[in-house]
Formats: sequence, structure tokens, C-alpha cells
Amino acid sequence: MKKKHFKKQILLGIILAYLFMLLAPRIQSFQGVNPLRTHDDLPMMIAHGGGNLEFPDNTLEAYYHTYSIDPSAMLETDINMTKDYELILSHDRTLDRTTTMVNATISDVNYRDLVDNEIDFNYKNPTSGANGFNTAETFFPYRNYQNNTVTPLDVIYPEGIDARHPTKFLVSTLRQLIIAFPNNLINVEIKQTGDFGVLALEKTIELMEALDDEYNTFSRIVLASFHREVYQAILDYKATTTPELMYSPEFNGVLKFYIMQLTGSSVFYTDTIAALQLPVSQLGLSLTTRSLISTAHKHNIAVHYWTINDEATMRELIEKGVDGIMTDRPTLLKQVLDSYRTT
Repeated sequence: MKKKHFKKQILLGIILAYLFMLLAPRIQSFQGVNPLRTHDDLPMMIAHGGGNLEFPDNTLEAYYHTYSIDPSAMLETDINMTKDYELILSHDRTLDRTTTMVNATISDVNYRDLVDNEIDFNYKNPTSGANGFNTAETFFPYRNYQNNTVTPLDVIYPEGIDARHPTKFLVSTLRQLIIAFPNNLINVEIKQTGDFGVLALEKTIELMEALDDEYNTFSRIVLASFHREVYQAILDYKATTTPELMYSPEFNGVLKFYIMQLTGSSVFYTDTIAALQLPVSQLGLSLTTRSLISTAHKHNIAVHYWTINDEATMRELIEKGVDGIMTDRPTLLKQVLDSYRTT
């Protein structure tokens, strides 16, 4: 009899513990109003590289194009630091794919040379090899998903803004992006690795500090990196000198949250992330479950998905109540979002 009673007590304890994990209030990962969460019934548009199936990737012109579609859009960019410590917008750590420069690693190039030589970021070049170096002698001017060539003059600019060049898409910097779009949220992913990547992060935070009084950088910019040493440096800044820093986790951080929400143990989740920025699936697992999204919201964490370029998936995510959809096709996403506003 005593054994049976003991087993019942254990079972009751397990049930009560599980109920506690399910019903207890969640620790708020983000304190206060999270600007990265949607504040109406529809997700925010997040322009991946400025919408790089419509205009050349990571150029000011691409971001102006997105702004003409949706002035409240969030802007996603990638940064690399040049040899002379300028933070330029570039997805790749080399310039081979997007310019006519070959074997050009950004950390070995001076920003002033890119400016003085009016290097054009209007290319989609084939790349190969460990460093992604362009092996072709022929360079391929950018064409959008409709196979149309575009120029800076095709952009609808805000009043008072003119094209920087009639034909070329010139190098763009993080400083320029912050100043050109003083009210937009910006997602900044640091692409470089190792000590140089950590230094690029340091320079990014220094820039944010220098511009914060006028441009509210710490309430608009969320940082990210897939490189462990850079991500750890983000965590160190958050824990010590820069508690107001907003960031999203790399793979291990996403995996941690996924497991904890799946097992019902997210009551113990204490990471101070502002957003989960996710693919729709990873390692064969769906990351778009309503449970994951609702659990994140209980922690006041925004949920953004990348990179969504088809209407069906956009609609699926909208129906699930996500906070942001990152896309290469802002024109398409705007059409989909507008269809919900008119019904």
C-alpha cells in the first residue's frame, strides 16, 4: 500500500509541476513595449537587403524603393567593415558577386577607394571557391525577378532626395542608412567573423552611440550575427555596458527556445532577446507552429520569418499572427498585406 501511495504522490507532483510550467507567467525577455512586435493585426514588412529581387542588394536605392512602397517598413541589412574601418552594406565578405572587382575581400579594401572610383554595386556575378571569388571574365548587370534592368533613376525618392548617380549604385554605409531613414526599424547582421567581426561589432555600437541622441538608434536597431564569437560579444555588451541593446539569437539560441517551448519549460527561459528571426523550418522541423509564436509573445519576443518570397507562405504566416515577414519582394508583400486591409 505504501508503494502505491508513494507512486501516486510522485505522479501528482509531476502533474503539478507540469501545470506550473504551463500556467505560470513568463519572464519578459523584452521589458516594456517591444518595437519589433506588430501593433495591429498584420505583420510588418521587413525588406531583405532592401528587397533584393527588385533592386540591387544592400544599396540605398533599394531601401528608398521599399520606402516608396511602405514608409513604415523595417529595413534588413548586412554589414562588413573595410580596411579603413567604414561599415558598408554588403551581404558578402567579398565584392566579387556585386561589383566588377575580383578577389576583393572587403576587409582588405579601403572605403575611400570605393567612393573615389565610383564602384558600381549593380551586378549579379557567378562566384565559386572557398572565398566566393568571381571566376568569370564577363560581368552580369543586375536584373530583377521580372528580368528587367533597373537604374537609380527608376526609384521613387522622397521629396527633396535625388539619385546619387544616374546609372551606378554606389557603395552604401550603415551611417547613411541610419540617417536616410530616421524613423524606420533596422535589422543589422554582422557578416565578418573572428576578431575582425568583433571589431566590426564594436564600431557598429560606437556608431549607434554617436547617433543615438538624434536618431534614436538603440530603440530602432536590432543586431544579429550567425558567428559565435560575434554573437557572444553582443551578449557581453548587453550584459555590461549597453543594456538597451536589442538583439536576436543565432542558431543555438533559437534551438534553446524551440526545445523549451516544445517541452513546456519556457517558464524558465530568461534570455533577453528582442526578436526571434527564423526560417520557416530547420533540421526538418517546422518553426512556424502556433505554439512557438504564442510562447514567444508571452515572453514579449517578436517573431520574424525569412526569407519569404511567395504569396502562399506570406498568407500562412499572416494567419498565424507573426510580427514580421522578411522578403526580397516588398511589392508582392505589400499587395498581400493590402488584400487583408480591404476585406
